[in-house]
Formats: sequence, structure tokens, C-alpha cells
Amino acid sequence: MTGIAFVGTGFVADYYKTTLSNHPELKLIGVYDRAPAELQRFCAFYSVPGYPSLDAVLDDSRVDIVVNLTNPESHYEISRRALDKGKHVYSEKPLAMHREEAEALVRFAAEKDLCLAAAPANALSPAHTAVAAAIAAGDIGTPRLAYAELEDGAVFRDRWKVWRSLSGARWPGLHEFEIGCTLEHAGYALSWLTSLLGPVETLTAFSSLTFPDKGEGTRHLAMGPDFSVGCLKFASGAVARLTCGLAAPRDRSLTILGDAGTILVRDLWDHHSPVYLEKAGAPRSIADKVRGRIERRLANVLHLRPRPGRRLALPVETPRAQLPAFPSQIDFSRGVAAQAKAIANGGAPFFSGDVALHIAELALALSGAGEQAAPYEVRSTFSPALAAVQAPRR
Repeated sequence: MTGIAFVGTGFVADYYKTTLSNHPELKLIGVYDRAPAELQRFCAFYSVPGYPSLDAVLDDSRVDIVVNLTNPESHYEISRRALDKGKHVYSEKPLAMHREEAEALVRFAAEKDLCLAAAPANALSPAHTAVAAAIAAGDIGTPRLAYAELEDGAVFRDRWKVWRSLSGARWPGLHEFEIGCTLEHAGYALSWLTSLLGPVETLTAFSSLTFPDKGEGTRHLAMGPDFSVGCLKFASGAVARLTCGLAAPRDRSLTILGDAGTILVRDLWDHHSPVYLEKAGAPRSIADKVRGRIERRLANVLHLRPRPGRRLALPVETPRAQLPAFPSQIDFSRGVAAQAKAIANGGAPFFSGDVALHIAELALALSGAGEQAAPYEVRSTFSPALAAVQAPRR
């Protein structure tokens, strides 16, 4: 049994508490939030103990892992303090708001012989396992090109001010607009891309604030970019395009094209996302043939996105994981569980140390690229052998 404590009880904390039931090997010792009302709300709803201070959390010998769920600007400070007190840390994304701070955290954790891991945990899913197995088996040959989309729709035009978590926490819309969609969302794609394709060598990116007026309460904010696009060159030779946005229709898909075929993941936010494999040169499906005939007869393109190839079977989970409601159907606590298991076995999980730093650097570079796109030499890296460990063979 591994004792954990949540620091921060805002909107995302409900996702971690909801999925904690999937991992009985984790025990929530208590929670802390600097806002007394937020702490009281969470503790009352879930009947969990609250700490009077951060020091009380860090001085509790029962706590092995501090789960840092504070706002992004506080990630560095809280993680540093926890590491300094001898606690392992699992941090929400990004690891820090500046590359130098992320580097310092990873270095400090190594010096203290502690494990520093970071979200997101969406690549620890049956969908990812199916994709990794297919690539490892050579089903698409050598991966050459990937397209990752993290478009979340025009959230700022929705009724986001009334959104509440299970325990009643407000969705922090204004703050998310200030941080920008790239720091909030790029990690969901980067977690898949780095685990499947390895480290990135170079990045060319562009980011912009395209909708500066996002409604009441936003006109005087210094907001982060709501659109970014990056072209990533991996050490393996593969190339990827990653787009993050907060205006275009929702699309969280990943397409990986190889010499021998293509894999499509419908939704990177879905633990059980449908995954499709299409072999190069395979006969066209009946649906595709019919669509082609209709288009020729109408002399017009049907704007449909047919399911390519065949749907892959996902590994069966018993019991089936309990997940948050749509659209965030991710086992958020699985990252903490993977960290706890690795620590117990004397190792470290994939999304820790150098990998966590690498993903943080890439997300920060994408978000801060600005409108003068230029090549960015990625300073961090990790051993491709780490990614290979994540790919099960059939």
C-alpha cells in the first residue's frame, strides 16, 4: 500500500479521486488546499481528511507520494518543497512554467534519489497498448509520419461559467485561457508520440492568440495562445505535426502512417478509444467503394470520415476502469499507480525524470513559439530504449 496526498483540491482533483478506486494499492491519506473553502468542499464531499497546512502534508511520514494538483504557476514551488522533504512527486502538467525550472526539478529529484513523474496518464491505456503492440509487431512497418490533433472546440462560446466538478469545484476557465490551450493540451499528444516514436530532436512551431475576446471577464486578461502548430522531427527519423486549438471543432485524433499501413486513434482523451488499422494496398472496403460511386455520381465530395481498415481489439480490463464523464475519459490516477509500482520495484515509470522533462520542454516551446516560426533545438532527450520498454509484443 502506497500512501498519497493531494495538494490542490480544484477541478482536476475530482478526476483523480474518481479514478483512485481503480487502484486499491493507493491510499489517500489526506488532502490540502490553500483556499479553506475549497478544502472544506472537497473533504466534505468525499469524506477525506484535510491537512491544516502544506508543512503538515510534507511532515506526514505516511505520505509516500505528493500528487501536485495546484495551478501551473505553483507546480515548481510545491514539487520542489515536497522533494526537499523526501517525498516522491507526481505533478500535473506542465512540470513547470519554464524549462530551466523543469530541468532544476528533475536534477534535484535525481540528487535526492526520488521519483518525479508528471501527467498526463492518457498513454497508460488499453488503446495505447493496442497501438504500441501493432507497431512493435510491424503491422504498419516503420512509422514515418504522424498527425496529432488537440482541438477542443470553441469552449469560450460554451456555458463554461456554470461547469462544476462532482464535488462542486468551478471549472477555472479564465485561468485556462490565461495559460493557453497548448500548455493545457499538448501533453496529451506528446505522451503518445514520445512513447511510440521516441525523443524529439528539433521542433518548428507557431502559436497565436487568435480570439482575444473570449467573452465577459476576458477582455483585460493577458491570455495565452489559443492556437499552435508544431512540426516535430524525431531522432528515429519520424516526423509529426501537432495542432492545439480552442476554436475549431473538437478533434483529438492521432494518425500514424508507416511503410506498410496506417493506424488511427479516434480520441486521445478516451481510455478505450477505438483504434483502426489499415494495411497499405489492402482492398477497399464496401463502404468506401459505395461512397466513391456516390461522389462520382453527384460530382461532389461527401464530407465524411469513414472508419479505415479494421478495428483493433483492445486489452480487456477486469474490472473495467471507472472513468470521469465525457469528455475527459482518462484514468488520471493510473499515472500515480504506475509510479508507485515502479518505486516498489526499485525503478522509475516511463513518464518520469528525463521523459517528463522532455515533454515539458516540448509543450513550453510550442506554447511560447509566437508568430515568428523558427526551428527550435530541443535540449532534453531520453534513451529510446525507454520507449521500447513500453511497447508490448504480441
